[in-house]
Amino acid sequence: MPLIKLLRLSHWTKNLFLFLPLFFSGHVGDWDALLLCLSGFLAFGLSASSIYIINDVRDVEEDRQHPVKQHRPFASGQVSTRLGLGLAFMLLSSGLVIAAVLNTLFLYVLIGYVAMNLAYSMGLKHMPIIDVSMIATGFVLRVVSGGVLGEVAVSHWIIVMTFLLALFLALAKRRDDLVIHRDSGKVMRKSMEGYNLDFVNAAMTLMSGVIVVAYLMYTLSTEVIQRMGTDKLYLTGLFVIMGLMRYLQLTLVYERSGNPTQILLRDRNIQIVLLGWMLSFVVILYSGQWVHQ
Repeated sequence: MPLIKLLRLSHWTKNLFLFLPLFFSGHVGDWDALLLCLSGFLAFGLSASSIYIINDVRDVEEDRQHPVKQHRPFASGQVSTRLGLGLAFMLLSSGLVIAAVLNTLFLYVLIGYVAMNLAYSMGLKHMPIIDVSMIATGFVLRVVSGGVLGEVAVSHWIIVMTFLLALFLALAKRRDDLVIHRDSGKVMRKSMEGYNLDFVNAAMTLMSGVIVVAYLMYTLSTEVIQRMGTDKLYLTGLFVIMGLMRYLQLTLVYERSGNPTQILLRDRNIQIVLLGWMLSFVVILYSGQWVHQ
């Protein structure tokens, strides 16, 4: 259904970052906090979907030139602009109302997220480097929201790693646009004037290396070892390295990095690595907690 496609429900997986503070702090078993985060997940999803619709309205002409995006509801003419904007207003209103009921500070963070993304849609997305930095900041705001709702302190390590990982994924997406331009001659977005394959390849390589170092520093920091009750979390770094290498392979070798969400949902190797990372983290973290109880 075209209206459902406008919501981009698959992209709601990005809101799973709200649960990171609970996961890393060992409070996943706190059902009250989980319920609040689930409600925040819904509020973020509704608000983000409204932004997607507004962005699609503004990008309709560019989307018609894209081999994949040309099938989106506005670009293909399946949904009128007026109907889409009306739906966007309803979604945004619902998301903000839910946020207001949950937590005032969370409401402010969500408003900041919406305002930032509106600014992105209205023009900042055309500014190289700033565009991918704003995307990465959106993921950081999701993590901060999870900390607020779960009443868990958000470590500076989590903020840094979230920003770096999101920046890495955004750069991979820009690379896909460059590949399309190389093969078809079509310019997918104005900001691409500030990118080329050499720059994006170098930036992704830099980001992947910094992510690994930051993650290992996080697992080996005295603060984390004392709080988690274990010094073995560095072992989970194996899965972080494998995951980054697989994503680099998909991006640089197979040139399939246009949609990070679809990669997460469809690439079996990425799914296995993520599952292995989560299981190893849980086993090490929670077994350490049980030993000290």
